[in-house]
Amino acid sequence: MPIEGFRERMLSGDLLAGTFQKTPAYEIVEVLAQSGLDFVCLDAEHSAFDRARMDACLAVGRALDFPVLVRVGAATPQDILQALDSGATGVVVPHVTSADRAAEVARWSRFGRGGRGYAGSTRWAEYATRPMAELLERSARDTIVIAQIEDVEALDEVEAIAATEGIDGLFLGPADMSVAMGHTDQSSADLEAAVARVGAAAKAAGKAYMSFVAGPERAAIWRAHGMTMFFIASEHSWMRAGASVAAEGIHRLGEQD
Repeated sequence: MPIEGFRERMLSGDLLAGTFQKTPAYEIVEVLAQSGLDFVCLDAEHSAFDRARMDACLAVGRALDFPVLVRVGAATPQDILQALDSGATGVVVPHVTSADRAAEVARWSRFGRGGRGYAGSTRWAEYATRPMAELLERSARDTIVIAQIEDVEALDEVEAIAATEGIDGLFLGPADMSVAMGHTDQSSADLEAAVARVGAAAKAAGKAYMSFVAGPERAAIWRAHGMTMFFIASEHSWMRAGASVAAEGIHRLGEQD
């Protein structure tokens, strides 16, 4: 899937499959771009991405015209700026707990007064080869801003967060939300109610709705709440699962001797 038009497809409700990338290595982006995935999301919140390794991964994504999002480490202007300047298609921002914070995140992600600092010499700007007017139009058209709803406080304000101008999508964080609600797994009725409420808020505001899922089975259930974009597991899970199957097959050969 090309980078241009990805935001439009997301907002139109196309079913999109991606994954969290936990390994800070550009080769992983290169391999995943050969799969049927529509995007990957570098997990700079929970994995060991420094700016240089994030930059290398984003360079490969840009070179291959493969959408790469970044889940930034925190909702700060610096984290958002660095991800977007390096070429991220968009940002996933953790712990957006209020409409005021959502408005700040949207402003920091886009150009304008009090917003993202402008530099024409970045990778995203194609290293000073494009005029300012073109770049401003491209940013407004293509930059994706996703707010993570993963706190009880955020759930209480989710309708206002969804209605915030400049927020393109809501990401329901099932693990953090479950922990915040006092649960030790992701099978509670409280979580299912949260999934439904966030979905209703996203639908009312015309925003995309998404979450982390372990696989297509959970995606099929949550799709009923309007979820159309799925961050499926991670390359860690897939490497371990594939290695386990292969190892088990070899060990079974020994049982036949």
